[in-house]
Amino acid sequence: MENQKKSNREQPNNPLHGVKLVDILALLEEHYGWDELANRININCFKKDPSIKSSLTFLRKTPWARDKVERLYLKLITGK
Repeated sequence: MENQKKSNREQPNNPLHGVKLVDILALLEEHYGWDELANRININCFKKDPSIKSSLTFLRKTPWARDKVERLYLKLITGK
């Protein structure tokens, strides 16, 4: 918790700083479920036999897809 507070002070204008991709994906999956994630972001790792592990592997290698996931996360947490 202290590290998160410190990192937020270091980059106060970056809401993604200090947030792990696994945590983003877990929150989105919990909130939307895999089917709705696949509807909102059209990528196969959400459509065919989805899992956190396989999605993380794909998202770490695919910047455009990771960007879409991060934008959906920001939309969810900010309500914008």
